[in-house]
Amino acid sequence: MLWRSLFFCLCLAQPVQACRTALVLAMDVSQSVDAGEYRLQIDGLAAALRDPEIAEILVRDQVALSVIQWSGVDAQEVSLDWTQMLSPSHVQLFAAAVQRLPRAFVMSNTAPAEALNRALLHFDSGPDCARRVIDMSGDGTPNAGGDIGRFRRTAERSGVTVNGLAIEGLGRAITNYYQRNVITADGFVETARGHRDYARAIRRKILREISTVFG
Repeated sequence: MLWRSLFFCLCLAQPVQACRTALVLAMDVSQSVDAGEYRLQIDGLAAALRDPEIAEILVRDQVALSVIQWSGVDAQEVSLDWTQMLSPSHVQLFAAAVQRLPRAFVMSNTAPAEALNRALLHFDSGPDCARRVIDMSGDGTPNAGGDIGRFRRTAERSGVTVNGLAIEGLGRAITNYYQRNVITADGFVETARGHRDYARAIRRKILREISTVFG
């Protein structure tokens, strides 16, 4: 699409500066997410990126962002490739691109193991940043795919932090699954009480991810 081509041409034209954090935003678009809930997710993510506090840190630390949509075993798509936030205009353009994203998959299973593996491999094509973080969000537990523990261990050995955003209906089943199986030892889980709470939760989560203080 023309708007996407113009967006990435602008990004490539800028000099690449030091990057503090490379952050993969991995969004669940499996069949448990209906059209309205998908819209709540991308609108909520775009709003979080436009938040003045978050936008300021993204530019200050030259954070690199990428968006992956995931679902079943063979259903992972890099919807927005690596882009460093070199200026406020980069943040605004990236947020606008998020808000325009077409849904990548419909009526597909939930395979977080394969999604985590795809996100890990995606760092191979990204900038050399001081930290590498995967933001895994989802509203269900697996009904397809392999053992996610294998890829969580790979992340830990590689120095990659995996955090989770659990979108709950009732109870804490998804939160508990992410805590026990998905996040790395240095990771955390943020809980959204339904998709309507996603915007609040993703803002809080991204702010925590990019505000990490080095010792």
